Amino acid sequence: MTLPSHARIVVIGGGIIGCSTAYHLARDHRAEVVLVEQGRLTSGSTWHAAGLVGQLRSSAAITRVLKYSVELYKGLAAETGLETGWKMTGCLRLATNADRWTEYKRLATTARSFGMEMHLIPPEEVKRMWPLMEVSDLVGASWLPTDGQASPSDITQSLAKGARMHGARIFEGVRVTGFRMAGGRITHVETDQGAIACETVVNCAGQWARQVGAMAGINVPLQAVRHQYIVTGTVPGLAADAPTLRDPDRRTYFKEEVGGLVMGGYEPNPQPLSTGDIPNDWQFHLFEDDYDHFEQHLVQAIERVPALAEVGVKQMINGPESFTPDGNFILGRAAECANMFVGAGFNAFGIASGGGAGWVLAEWAIRGEAPLDLWSVDIRRFSGLHRDRDWVSARTCEAYGKHYTIAYPHEEYTSGRPRIVSPLYERLKRHGAVFGSKLGWERPNWFAPEGVEPRDVYAMGRQNWFPHVGAEHRHVREAVGIFDQSSFAKYEVTGPDAARALNHVSSGDVARAPGRLTYTQLLNSRGGIEADLTVARLAEDRFYIVTGTGFRAHDLAWIAEHLPEGDVAIRDVTEDWGVLSLMGPKARDVLARVTDADVSNEGFPFGHVRELEVAGARVRALRITYVGELGWELHVPIDATVAVFDALMAAGAGAGIRPVGYRAIESLRLEKGYRAWSADITPADTPFEAGLGWAVKLNRNTDFIGRAALEALAGQVPAKRLAGFTIDDPAAVLVGRETILRDGEAVGYLTSGGYGYTVGKSIGYGYVRHSGGVTDDFLMLGRYELVVANEVFPAEIGLAPFHDPGNLRVRA
Repeated sequence: MTLPSHARIVVIGGGIIGCSTAYHLARDHRAEVVLVEQGRLTSGSTWHAAGLVGQLRSSAAITRVLKYSVELYKGLAAETGLETGWKMTGCLRLATNADRWTEYKRLATTARSFGMEMHLIPPEEVKRMWPLMEVSDLVGASWLPTDGQASPSDITQSLAKGARMHGARIFEGVRVTGFRMAGGRITHVETDQGAIACETVVNCAGQWARQVGAMAGINVPLQAVRHQYIVTGTVPGLAADAPTLRDPDRRTYFKEEVGGLVMGGYEPNPQPLSTGDIPNDWQFHLFEDDYDHFEQHLVQAIERVPALAEVGVKQMINGPESFTPDGNFILGRAAECANMFVGAGFNAFGIASGGGAGWVLAEWAIRGEAPLDLWSVDIRRFSGLHRDRDWVSARTCEAYGKHYTIAYPHEEYTSGRPRIVSPLYERLKRHGAVFGSKLGWERPNWFAPEGVEPRDVYAMGRQNWFPHVGAEHRHVREAVGIFDQSSFAKYEVTGPDAARALNHVSSGDVARAPGRLTYTQLLNSRGGIEADLTVARLAEDRFYIVTGTGFRAHDLAWIAEHLPEGDVAIRDVTEDWGVLSLMGPKARDVLARVTDADVSNEGFPFGHVRELEVAGARVRALRITYVGELGWELHVPIDATVAVFDALMAAGAGAGIRPVGYRAIESLRLEKGYRAWSADITPADTPFEAGLGWAVKLNRNTDFIGRAALEALAGQVPAKRLAGFTIDDPAAVLVGRETILRDGEAVGYLTSGGYGYTVGKSIGYGYVRHSGGVTDDFLMLGRYELVVANEVFPAEIGLAPFHDPGNLRVRA
């Protein structure tokens, strides 16, 4: 076949992700699609994948993606005539200790929240289901009956045939060599057989995705790792329908295959490939068998399934798999290029994810917006830090090693740290700071008092920092604390058309008088919340935007892509400014001691921005709060951060000022009901559903993005609403995804949870759903319980903040 000169969409890569994307583009959207594969279909890593298909993840949206894969695989053969090897065998996950069992109880609750079937079963039932297994060390197991296994190559060929049936054209033996670019967009895909003009490119090049992205200036931070598994000879007594088996405490997995077993694992000392480019000719490539490295899995596997000691090994597969620095795969539109989408780095979940990933990528590429809340896998969660291949390799190997470890709440990665530090790093360390890391920034999570070791001790219950964070929390409520929030992402938007442009992007009115602040959401076309941030108007033609550390690339790209044409520019100034948040009822007393400016309530009201002089530096002071107390965010020229911090500490000595960490911020904001983007508010939630309708200005004469969707919803009773819940029982540790019961019926799940030290209760927020609409009466007339780690606890609902509902302290 001759390569076409034009296609609407070019998909690069003929593995399961690329073929699924082409299939969905052609089937669902009738798009003109060309798929190019440098070797043959499946010849990258798809062909040697183990083929396990699990569905439950910690994100409702990603679980939905995986569930979609299963539904697709069930019926694909009937459509295309090509079998997929799909078998719904179910999956057993084994637990050998109390912490793992608690993890499974939380997962069972999550499964219920997401509408999945999951059971916790005792060792004797595990033995009945898998008679060849040694179960003497088990506490129990989780059982997901709808999980299964499939043949990766067969699924991919079936998807490819389906794509062709719907009009897609697939070309093997065609290598992409570069791109022609114009105005930050790809205009042509260059190949070794000619150029293809196109509107959109979807990079599904697997382990080559990083190299393909680099041709267009795009960073795809993944690292190939050698992943090994064996295929055994016939195992006497093994049932053909034996469930797939995951034994995470022994770091191994098993599945039945033609009377034998496929067995592999995730070792704590993985073998990464070079951080350099992957050779182009690595089709159907395997490495030499490495039994020395694999022995750790063999020993564990034989202890679990003793029959393996008597069975021969037919084959070892030692092939490259692409992994990412956080263990989540990569989807979405790249920040550096307006028309390249990426689907790569599936962390050995490619077969399980393939069907659903292709579906959402196709929707995203056609509509320009993700169809679900896909933030956890969005390529824009990464930053410039992730261009460092050595750092990515080290962090990816750590993530690989954690593949089967217990997922303790609040656990931090340790590799590649410290990477980015604020000027206060050493000072805060001397105060006993225990740091966490966010997008490479070291940030104090809590402060260890004198005599307490400054480190986290992870646990499934209350962790070692719990009382110390409580002391920090109470100090902010009663006196004054100072937070180093220098990692905030910050942008300046300038130009004569800046006000008009930002009002088009924002659902709130940001074009207020200079000196005013606006908290606003940025919406997608469906009215979902793509970002929430603060906009300060510094002058007629100059705005200062502040958003969360982790959302730096995402929010910048969203704003830049949606600014209307005109004389307006946006610039990232994150590293130019340190941020010291001074919060608490004594904050004004401290600030007044270090500046001559009027910081009274009349002279400096809430929701305003002023420029002050502190310790010889010109400071942008934003009177705003995320902790529910009187306070200011002081944005300080980065070189003056230490001097201003020292001045505030000295001035506040009499008031008992102390540094406070991010875990206290979380407990403080929960008591005030402040929403957290990516948890309580997402692209799948509207401001009306989230209780943020007050921040939307439908009465202004501005056609902002999402306005039409909100106008259609205005006056309607929403089918879901965010509400707060408290539990008195100290045994309930809320971490999110706990099921909400109303009058005994499941109506939703928590989007975030923690503890409120002022109210003395666990606090959670979540959406209550009801097809007939969720009114105040519906919410308040119900009897509520929360399912926490599979146990039911009575709960109280609250629609107003649990602390200072009248905002008297904030506006004091």
